[in-house]
Amino acid sequence: MPDTTSQMRRVPNQQANSNPDISVVQDVAERISHSVNQVIIGKRNEIRLTVLGLLSQGHILIEDIPGVGKTMLAKALAKSIGALFSRIQFTPDMLPSDITGVSLFNQKTREFEFRAGPIMAQIVLADEINRATPKTQAALLEAMEERQVTVDGVTYPLQEPFLILATQNPIEYEGTFPLPEAQLDRFFIRIQLGYPSPQEEMTVLSAQQHRHPLMNTFQVVTVQELVAAQNIIREVYVATDVQKYIIDLVTATRRHPDVYLGSSPRGSLALFRAVQARAAMAGRNHAIPDDVKALAEVTLAHRIIVRPDARINNVTSRAVVNDILNTIPVAGTSPWQ
Repeated sequence: MPDTTSQMRRVPNQQANSNPDISVVQDVAERISHSVNQVIIGKRNEIRLTVLGLLSQGHILIEDIPGVGKTMLAKALAKSIGALFSRIQFTPDMLPSDITGVSLFNQKTREFEFRAGPIMAQIVLADEINRATPKTQAALLEAMEERQVTVDGVTYPLQEPFLILATQNPIEYEGTFPLPEAQLDRFFIRIQLGYPSPQEEMTVLSAQQHRHPLMNTFQVVTVQELVAAQNIIREVYVATDVQKYIIDLVTATRRHPDVYLGSSPRGSLALFRAVQARAAMAGRNHAIPDDVKALAEVTLAHRIIVRPDARINNVTSRAVVNDILNTIPVAGTSPWQ
C-alpha cells in the first residue's frame, strides 16, 4: 500500500493553495486545551476532541457515569473563551418553554415581552438530557441545527459561538427517555471521559485540597479569535480521494450485516468537518486519511443503530465502525490531482 502520508506532502496545486493561516488555529486550540487541562486532569485526548468540536462548530454528547468531570469540562471551556455559559438540568417535568423562553404580557406596556431561556447562551450544558421527555428534548432540535429558536412565531438568532454539550448516564435507565435518532444525529461527536488513573486521581485530590482549579481558570482567547479560527478551518483542503474514503466508510455503515440503520449524510459532513479541524490543529492545510481513521468512531458510532440480534451478541456501534475501518481500504493515491 502506498505511503499516503508522504504523498500528502507533495506541492499542492492551486485548488489547495488558498494559504489559510493555520498557525491561528493551532494557537487558539493550544491555549484552550492547556487551560482546560488545568481543570480536567489526564484527559488530554478527550479535551482535544472537545476543542475540535468547538472549532468545527459542532455539538458534543458526553456519555459517561456521574462524577467524572462532565460539568467541569463545560464550565472550564466556557471560561477559557469568555463565553456566556448556562446549564440546563433536564428533568421529566421540564417543558420546552423552560429551555427556549416564553413570551409574557407586560401590563404596563400592554405588549408581550420575550423572556429568554437558558438556550440563549453561547456554551450550553444540557445535563442529563435523556431525563427530559421527547417533547422537551425536541426543543433543542432547531437550536442545534439552525442556531435559532422560534417562540410564538418569532425567530431569535443565537450568538456565536454556540455549542451544546449534552451529558447522559449510559448505566442508569430508570426514569429516562432515550434520545431519538433525529437528535443523536445532530450531535457532531460523542465522547467518553472515563475514570482517571490512580496517579491522575491523586493529582485531582491535591489540586482541590484548598480551592477548585476552576477558580483559577481565566479567559485565554477572545470570541473573535475563536470565530476567526473556525472560519480558517473551512479552508483546509480535503482531497477527492480522502472525501471518497469518508463516503466509503459511511456507505459501509449502511450495508454492514449487523446494522439496522446506518449513518446519515450528516454523518459524512460531520466527519468531513472534523478531519479539517484535526488537520488544522496539527498544523496542516490539508487532510490525510489518518485524520479520517482517528475521528470515524466519535463522529459515526452514535449515528448507527445495531440490529437487535447483533446486540444480543454484544455487538456495539463502536465495534461496527472499527470493523469497517479494518475492512475498507485507505485512499492511496495522490491528493493533489
